[in-house]
Amino acid sequence: MSQSLKKNSILNIIKTCSSILFPLITFPYISRTLLPDNVGKVNFAMSFISYFALIASLGVQTYAIRECASVKNDNSKLNNISSQIFSINLCMTVIAYLSLFLTLIIARKLDNYRVLIIIQSTTIIFTTLGTDWLNSAMEDFKYITLRTIGFQLISLIAMFTFIHKPEDYIKYAIINVVSSSGANVANMWYRKRYCDVRFTLQIDWKRHMIPISLLFVMTLSQTIFNNADMTMLGLMKDDYQVGLYSTAHKITHLISTIVQSVILVVIPRLSYYFAKDDWDSANKLLRKLLLLNIGLGLPCVTGVVMLAKDIVWLVGGDEFAAAAPVMQVLILAFMFSLVGGSFLGNAILIPTKNEKYYMIVCCITAVINIVINAILIPYFAAVGAAIATAFNGFVILVLLAWKVDKRLSIERKRNIFLGPILGCVGICMCCLLCRLISNLWLRIILSIISSMGSYAIILQLCKSDFVKEILDIVKLKTNRH
Repeated sequence: MSQSLKKNSILNIIKTCSSILFPLITFPYISRTLLPDNVGKVNFAMSFISYFALIASLGVQTYAIRECASVKNDNSKLNNISSQIFSINLCMTVIAYLSLFLTLIIARKLDNYRVLIIIQSTTIIFTTLGTDWLNSAMEDFKYITLRTIGFQLISLIAMFTFIHKPEDYIKYAIINVVSSSGANVANMWYRKRYCDVRFTLQIDWKRHMIPISLLFVMTLSQTIFNNADMTMLGLMKDDYQVGLYSTAHKITHLISTIVQSVILVVIPRLSYYFAKDDWDSANKLLRKLLLLNIGLGLPCVTGVVMLAKDIVWLVGGDEFAAAAPVMQVLILAFMFSLVGGSFLGNAILIPTKNEKYYMIVCCITAVINIVINAILIPYFAAVGAAIATAFNGFVILVLLAWKVDKRLSIERKRNIFLGPILGCVGICMCCLLCRLISNLWLRIILSIISSMGSYAIILQLCKSDFVKEILDIVKLKTNRH
């Protein structure tokens, strides 16, 4: 990767690490204080809100990054395009809120969640006003990193200050809103350094709506894929099962976030390469991206499978013990996404403007996901929802592999996969040996340390390019100081 991309990758990984460290500090406290039922209520309300947030966003995020990144050196064009996209986003936000309030009036089963839903729905308008896609398009990951860490610290202090008993779950929802919305409010002033984003009626609907609509349908299907499980669990089972599933999902999501954070950095650069038909540069960048995906992702998957019971107890306590098998199944879905939706979809098909095919795949798997959930949840509850998610992750991988452009070529694939796979065998052996240790903390710490050591040694023996890439990033970080 170029120096700027490596710098942005480091910044985005730092931001992602803070996003992981924050829940690791707060969630064990929150889960033990609120207990599974109230954790389930908050997460059910958020999963419900996600559908209306999707209507408001209309697939704008990915489209805006791609389009603004392509004209970021032309201030006049950037002003024009960003204002048009923002205006479309704002119009859809109004429609989203009208739909939400109508649903709350009609669906009486949601009465117990009404206050939570209204509170958490404020994130929709602040997300629209914040236009965070502009910062990503301009590759301003320094600001994004500092801003994110700042508001997470504020939320951390607020959680330990105001949340002390199970009935404080409303306060927990409010703090979550402040954490995310505060960053978006800050964006409203910060973005002025790049361009003047205004509401306008001068919108080229023909140009924008076709790709935005395709991305919207694709994102809708992804949202159904990601949230239908929790929504259906809440409707078909109870808050306890939602609490178990959401806890396991949160842990696996933290891992996937840090591994996939590099993709957010390279999408603007990949879009630029593809727009210039620079396939050689794109292929080199994609190989490095896949190298990082596999090199970081596979050991995480192995570690979670081996240490699931200990991790769940550490995060949630005895009340969440039943979430361990759910997490083991969910991490398999993440493993499939390392090459599937994350790499083939977000890093290749979208930058090459093949979002129509990606949309079709996402729609097919969304329908499959709902059907499998409907079949498995009544019998297996949270575990059934996890099985549906893992199966669909595999289907996405298979379907996306058929559409890769022949001009895209990843060289020396064996080097990418061999070292990490053998390294994961070493991780399994280390974790099995550490199970002989009775003390929980000591067992987890030694498992992690010995696994990291054996993984690094095996990668070095296999002469994996992943080691070279990591050393290059460390060298860049060291040289900055």
